[in-house]
Amino acid sequence: MGLDLLLERWGEDRVLAGGALLIGMVFGFMAQRSRFCLRSAVIEFARNLLGGRLTVWLFAFATAVGGTQLLASLGWFDAGNARQIAARGSLSGAAVGGALFGIGMILARGCASRLLVLAAQGNLRSVVSGLIFAVTAQSALTGALSPLREWISAGWTIEGGGARDLIARTGIGHGGAMLFAAFWLLAAVVWARRQKVSFWGWAGAVGVGLSVVAGWWFTYAVSRLAFDAHPIQSLSFTGPSAEILSRVLFVTDKPLSFDAGLMPGVFLGSFLSAALFRELKLEGFESGPGMRRYIVGAVLMGFGGMLAGGCAVGAGLSGAAVFTATAWVTLGAMWAAAALTDRLLDHHPGDTVQEPSGQ
Repeated sequence: MGLDLLLERWGEDRVLAGGALLIGMVFGFMAQRSRFCLRSAVIEFARNLLGGRLTVWLFAFATAVGGTQLLASLGWFDAGNARQIAARGSLSGAAVGGALFGIGMILARGCASRLLVLAAQGNLRSVVSGLIFAVTAQSALTGALSPLREWISAGWTIEGGGARDLIARTGIGHGGAMLFAAFWLLAAVVWARRQKVSFWGWAGAVGVGLSVVAGWWFTYAVSRLAFDAHPIQSLSFTGPSAEILSRVLFVTDKPLSFDAGLMPGVFLGSFLSAALFRELKLEGFESGPGMRRYIVGAVLMGFGGMLAGGCAVGAGLSGAAVFTATAWVTLGAMWAAAALTDRLLDHHPGDTVQEPSGQ
């Protein structure tokens, strides 16, 4: 059955939410299997370790960028009307928000998507952190923290359209963007062989990247066929977290959306993966200071992600895949701030990156 028939039979909102549910399930399953985590990748890079975490992230990154640009070169996707390109953006918000998010994910021992994946396999620390993250994100969007977010965002803005489109500004074209992705994919393959990255490590990471590609293609395809306007978007976790919180607490009759289907899908996919491979395990806080650390980290990530307009996935994969300037500023700020925070707070000689199951 074609997408046009699905839209006619089930309606645009249900199709969007249903598609997001399926894409989210794939992302959740693959993220859980691969242990995909930007925090672990940054720590490994900053400490000059060779444990495979950075390689896993590179597989996801290169796949998301290369796959999205391949769709664009074939005429199956156009990011021109996506919010990350078309709307006015904030470079100050991207820089400050990305830095705050990077600090937060070190303190909370995982970014927003990683917290959701860990929560699905029974990590109660991630459940609490995820709830605080969502509350803070909602507060930054429309609540008490909104004026601060708007003040920081107004510091240095950038026009929408070509000004935010790095492919247009640099003139590299979709072919150049694909070559860029191919270089990093080749590097990931070489490092994966040297580091003996497991099948699920690299294959799961590729699945994570393809989930981002699928999100872009699906929302673009629906937008072209739908009667009403729908945003062209891909995976992100800051806005959708606030969306789910708003639906649970306040709104019961709001139309379904891509965001409404994404979060439950990721949770369900992660849960199924953990259950299938017998990795479900209840874990809680071990101490009061540890709990305070997670809370502070979740608050910084919630505010930083909303200020930057994207999280480690929303900016680091989805935004980077369409080469929007603000996403690359956000990603760079996340890496720099996270690496510095780890060095100041957690890095001791002889340390290794903490296992994800223990986060």
